[in-house]
Amino acid sequence: MNGVVREVSVPPLVPPPARGSLADIPFDNEREAPREAVLARKDAHGTWQDVSAAAFAAEVRAVAKGLIAMGLKPGDRLAIMARTTYEWTLLDFAGWAAGLITVPVYPTSSAFQTRWILQDSGAAACVVETVDQARTVSQERRGLPGLEHLWVVDTGGVDQLRTAGAKARIPDALVTGRREGLGPQSPATLIYTSGTTGRPKGCVLTHGNFFAEVDNAVELLHPVFKAVSSDPASTLLFLPLSHVFGRMVAVGCLRARVRLGHAPSLATEDLLADLAGFRPTFLLAIPYVLEKVFNTGRATAEKLGRAASFDRAAGVARRYGQAREAAEHGTGPGPSLRLRAARALYDPLVYRRIRAALGGRVRYAVCGGSPLGRRLASFYEGAGVQVFEGYGLTETTAAATLTPPLRPRLGTVGWPLPGTAVRIADDGEVLLRGGHVFAGYWDPGRGEPVPVAEEGWLATGDLGSLDADGYLTITGRKKDILITSGGKNIAPAPLEDRLRAHPLVGQCMVVGDARPYVTALITLEQDGLDHWLRMRRKTGLPMAAVVEDGELLEVLQRAVDEANRLVSRAESIRRFRVLTGDFTEGSGHLTPSLKLRRTEIARDYAAEIESLYR
Repeated sequence: MNGVVREVSVPPLVPPPARGSLADIPFDNEREAPREAVLARKDAHGTWQDVSAAAFAAEVRAVAKGLIAMGLKPGDRLAIMARTTYEWTLLDFAGWAAGLITVPVYPTSSAFQTRWILQDSGAAACVVETVDQARTVSQERRGLPGLEHLWVVDTGGVDQLRTAGAKARIPDALVTGRREGLGPQSPATLIYTSGTTGRPKGCVLTHGNFFAEVDNAVELLHPVFKAVSSDPASTLLFLPLSHVFGRMVAVGCLRARVRLGHAPSLATEDLLADLAGFRPTFLLAIPYVLEKVFNTGRATAEKLGRAASFDRAAGVARRYGQAREAAEHGTGPGPSLRLRAARALYDPLVYRRIRAALGGRVRYAVCGGSPLGRRLASFYEGAGVQVFEGYGLTETTAAATLTPPLRPRLGTVGWPLPGTAVRIADDGEVLLRGGHVFAGYWDPGRGEPVPVAEEGWLATGDLGSLDADGYLTITGRKKDILITSGGKNIAPAPLEDRLRAHPLVGQCMVVGDARPYVTALITLEQDGLDHWLRMRRKTGLPMAAVVEDGELLEVLQRAVDEANRLVSRAESIRRFRVLTGDFTEGSGHLTPSLKLRRTEIARDYAAEIESLYR
């Protein structure tokens, strides 16, 4: 291709199904491979126990009978409010088997957010994980006249549904009939967007949307999902199932019969323990997790007096990863003999420890949510973990582009997923088309989706560019573009992503709209900060003193200088302010998917922002 590339498309690898739905997956698995382990769950002793295809199908059938026995009709909405647990996936498939539409609610949602989703979706029933969540829903029941049922997993709610189905003697044929009433065009779920501005909107994803997404992703990532029989493919899911990425992974694993485990806690200690016990062959992650593993490895090395050795090993890994990328694209000779020898030297000393932190068997990671960055992607490639980056939205059932195997281009989000077309509009906005593009936003008055894609093209609100080979790079959000008082247009995302990769930085928000120059608010990452303070014997300092510490500010200034290398002088961060607190979902500064709520941050830190322009 020559010149500016405006559009690229990739044909589907798998044709769309003419009939059937996601509800059929457990029963197809039961028929085709009844003894195969499709899930694993922890027993009372914390040991992972396999769940066969036949056992899972039996559970889905029993819970579906309970939902039917409780009077839920085809098309009714079933809300699920829980962490990433086995029960979440069980209820999802049981809801579909009963002909229902499932509605995720983040377990961290406030009472207002929960009421809005239950009210807007018209949920007839809700399952929550904990008693506290049940209280949150119960205190809103007056405003939810359509909510007839509430079950609590921790107090035996799933067992109550099984018992209800058995007592009512619901026949298997009724569940089969409910499933047969669904097709690819039937709505499968309403997933509410995070709502960085305004109230969340319900995205209506059909069963066909999921098939278009997971079937092509599984086929494209053949080595990831279909590992050799001596080491069957498995993954531990720790992403929230309330988010489309985690949900797509769960569906894809059941569809491909990949052994799936659930990790409800993202706390470092809990997650590392679960990874060590489950030992997955691949991971689905957001950049934060891969950054955390890298920074923890570096901090451990520094504690042992081996920081310089770790840094040399990281440099070798990056050069090795970049050399392999060049060889696969035919733009370089590949890793030299000397580079391969250096990598072999550091493998048992550094890289194996990084892989061990991920469970010891991980060879692949699929990463999305925000850009991983070339530095970290090339490091993991050199350390023996191939990273497939992707880009997508709730409205596209997760990934719309994905790094193709054997053809990585570090720093990009890959090619269009097979069956997808990508177009760059005149103003730089990314437009998408394909079978995974949602049916539309939920209209509670009409009880159906309202299509928004024009001529099949969905306007994403993201800005990006296509290179000569069709790889997509995302440069920022259209609505986040800052225009300085001098008229310079600036996309804050590249600067923010680079700064967040630093072990001392928790969150970062770039400021500069209608201002003479660009500044930034920075929060500190607690684990990285604790380590930094210990190594410099500064523990015990109050946070007010920490954020003014000259040595800390020098380190952060170097990080800002490094980020500024990405942009021109006019776009660079001139000043920054370190905050004593963090941006969190609880403070109202982050969405449940960890995106910045810029308006709220600018309002709450108006004084700090003003001080940067005095």
